Amino acid sequence: MIQINEVNLQTNWQKELANVVTSADELLRLVGLENHFGEQDLAAKRLFPLRVPRPFIAKMRYGDAQDPLLLQVLPQHQEFLAKAGFNKDPLDEQQAALPGLLHKYRSRVLLMLKTGCAVNCRYCFRRHFPYQDNQLNKRSLQAVFDYLNAHPEINEVILSGGDPLMAKDNMLAWLLEQLSDIPHLTRLRIHTRLPVVIPARVTDTLCEILSHSRLKPVLVNHINHANEIDMHFSAAMKKLRRAGVMLLNQAVLLKEINDTLDAQQALSEALFSADVLPYYLHVLDKVEGASHFDVTEQTAIALMHDLLETLPGFLVPKLVREIGGEPSKTPIDLGLSPA
Repeated sequence: MIQINEVNLQTNWQKELANVVTSADELLRLVGLENHFGEQDLAAKRLFPLRVPRPFIAKMRYGDAQDPLLLQVLPQHQEFLAKAGFNKDPLDEQQAALPGLLHKYRSRVLLMLKTGCAVNCRYCFRRHFPYQDNQLNKRSLQAVFDYLNAHPEINEVILSGGDPLMAKDNMLAWLLEQLSDIPHLTRLRIHTRLPVVIPARVTDTLCEILSHSRLKPVLVNHINHANEIDMHFSAAMKKLRRAGVMLLNQAVLLKEINDTLDAQQALSEALFSADVLPYYLHVLDKVEGASHFDVTEQTAIALMHDLLETLPGFLVPKLVREIGGEPSKTPIDLGLSPA
């Protein structure tokens, strides 16, 4: 097991985490928009708390009320709209196999290692998830290890949440050691937004832990717009790549944020420059409170046709939706004939 100095646990990323912005007034002041949004907008904070790290705020365009990063995190009055087809559990996942463990796909399980996030995205499909019933610690994780040992068809564990990188490095080192002892596991996947909102989270210790694991590590970022990618994120990705981590990205198609050819092309190019490959482009999961982000499937398909004409195939993400109860992501038919 990697030995970690407890004295050094209070790193820069944890200080950034303790200093996140939770006030809409402060967020708007920092981006020069104090009087732009009304009380009805900011009241939506009570539906889902506001939480934004300062390194992410620093990437927003000052004085721009349509900034694509700001719109992902700022409460708005449309969240109060009740729209048919939108509900609190769009993926039918609030019945877990065990607390904190979802076994939706045959060969893979999703482990909600941490129930909090560094950033609260307003379109989050788990904004109503009962995290209080799915919190894990070392003691409760023993039931998860027992479950994994009893299911030899499982070869991959996906760490999710919340955000699994909210866990400290010593906890991750311990977890990987336990998972590595389960012989039929071969891969570890980490779904996270932390490297892009607090790049300092990618510590040397984290890279060492991943590089020494028997399990093949895959890190799937969640980045929706090219403006999220800066030199600090790129440096973090280079560290992970040197550690042997496969780097992917999944994005959500969001109305008036990234639903144009220019935005998607710029995102794919910026990802590749940072050593990250586009993986999935999700149509919006229809969660209550996020209907104003929805893009029609027809628009999404037309956009994908344009991307296929513009980018090399390895930079075009797969357009998918997730349907509760289905054994995998569902690709959206683009209506293309075989070449």
